[in-house]
Amino acid sequence: MTETVEYTGWRRSLPEGVRPYTEAAPLAALFLGISSGFPFAMIAATLSTRLAQSGIEKSTVTAFALTFLAYNFKWLWAPLIDAIKLPILGRVGQRVSWLWLTAAFVMAAIIYLGVLDPKADIAQVAVAAILVGVAGATFDIVIDAYRIELLEPRQLGVGSGMSQYGWRIGAAAAGGLALVVAERAGWSTAYIACSFFALFAFFTGLIMGEPARRQAPKPLKGPVAAAIAYVSPLAEFFKRSGAFLVLLFVLVHKIGDTLANLTFRLLFEDLGFSNDEIALYDVGLGFWALLIGVFVGGVMYARLGMKKSVLISLILMMISNFGFAGLAAVGHSNAAMAAAIGFENFASGIGGVAVVAYLSALCNLQFTATQFALLSAAASIVGRFLTGTTAGALIEGMGFVNFYLLTTVAALPGVILFWWMIRTGLVDRSIGTAGTETDETVQEPEAQS
Repeated sequence: MTETVEYTGWRRSLPEGVRPYTEAAPLAALFLGISSGFPFAMIAATLSTRLAQSGIEKSTVTAFALTFLAYNFKWLWAPLIDAIKLPILGRVGQRVSWLWLTAAFVMAAIIYLGVLDPKADIAQVAVAAILVGVAGATFDIVIDAYRIELLEPRQLGVGSGMSQYGWRIGAAAAGGLALVVAERAGWSTAYIACSFFALFAFFTGLIMGEPARRQAPKPLKGPVAAAIAYVSPLAEFFKRSGAFLVLLFVLVHKIGDTLANLTFRLLFEDLGFSNDEIALYDVGLGFWALLIGVFVGGVMYARLGMKKSVLISLILMMISNFGFAGLAAVGHSNAAMAAAIGFENFASGIGGVAVVAYLSALCNLQFTATQFALLSAAASIVGRFLTGTTAGALIEGMGFVNFYLLTTVAALPGVILFWWMIRTGLVDRSIGTAGTETDETVQEPEAQS
């Protein structure tokens, strides 16, 4: 069952599906997403362009992809953000204080990267890029925890959608701004200008304050208490009914989707699509299809509930892989490419909302930062590993058509497992307090003796 909300004032004049997006917490998720997306852009395409324009060798430029490893391993230091209360600054609240500190960390790291000259010292630029990766990943930990605790359970779907909108806007806007400013005032000025995107999260924390659903950490008294606090988030998760099956679902549900997504450009090149065609369909059409999918996913989550929304999204993402098998069979066809890209991004938009909302709901409010960092990292790690180690050989051995048929089949275990979890009641039993408790029901944990 889904919770109904009685809207008043100007919101009553809006379409029913739009009203949830105008609430304070989902709007806050939008601005948090903007700040979350821009550090990634600064060490992705933006840094690659800057290095290329500085005459750095291609092998060196591609090696900078290692700076993204911080995002895969952020769960290792996430327990510190859950457990440690910052001195002095912590008086404004556990989440807000960390939000402000990490925003300042990101700004400083990006400015430092911007003022360095790749021609003069590429090693120092590499260190600075890694620092931005660590700062951005830490910023993500705090932003995700703050978002989850700010949203009510009924808002998790819409809030996840707004966060994805924000991430896309932040990454695209920062990347575009960097190119425009660099052309006129140089790369150092461009990076300094882009660093101010962190202020969206800063002011969100200032306006919204500490989340009402935030549960204060237990006080740390000595090394034993600190060690317990570090492992407690994982221990709490694995004590739940069917925790290992839930983790198995998280690990396998995106294998097919990740395998397919990371090979699209290889397919387009093989089929002879031009850069203009790729830009028009993969970047242009795909972007708008994704935004529509995100909106539909938020409405679907609000109306159908979590379980049906996640199951439908898993099926749609599986079918989208089949669409690329069709494109590979048809060959160079703009219509077929538009259909495949459009449906894939539409399905990914819906899936991103529903699945991220489910992962958010799995968290315990006492350990939000750690548990979401772990779950979000686990969601794509298997697919990325398989892509990096076997995808190229599989494509060479069986061809694109059979490869995308294989990715379709690879998505099936996730669909079946989640359907079985629904039928047995495991989905309901596995939900954490983030998916059940409202700001009126949250109870503060007892202080550790």
